[in-house]
Amino acid sequence: MKDFKKYQPLPAPPDEVYLALTKAQSIQLWTGAEVEFTEEPNTEFSFWDGDIVGKNLEFEPNKKIVQQWYFGDGEPSIVTIKLHPDGKGTSLEFRQTNIPDEDFEDFTEGIQEYFLGGLADFFENE
Repeated sequence: MKDFKKYQPLPAPPDEVYLALTKAQSIQLWTGAEVEFTEEPNTEFSFWDGDIVGKNLEFEPNKKIVQQWYFGDGEPSIVTIKLHPDGKGTSLEFRQTNIPDEDFEDFTEGIQEYFLGGLADFFENE
C-alpha cells in the first residue's frame, strides 16, 4: 500500500473551493459526470458514474474534508483534502493513504488529471 500527496493551487478563495467539493451540482459541473453526494458525515458518495465511491467521514467548512474511498474488497483508502488560503486563492492539499501498489500509478495519474485537473480547469474557466 502506498500514500500520495499533492498540492494544487486554485484561483479561488477556500469557501468557493469547498462549495465545489461538497455540493452535488457543483461537483457534477467540474467532473462532467453523474454524482451522488451529501455534505454529511457517514453518508455514501459516488463520483464519475461510480468510478470513485466511498463514505464521507468529516467536514470542517472551508478548511477540510475527510473521506473513505473504496478499492474493491480491499482495505479502504483515506482521503484528506485541506484548503489553505494563499495570496492567489487557495492551495488545496490532497492526501490519500492505502492505495494498492498495483493501482498506484494509474490511480494517481487519474487523480492529477481528472480530480485536481478538473477542479483547476473549473476555476480557471469561471
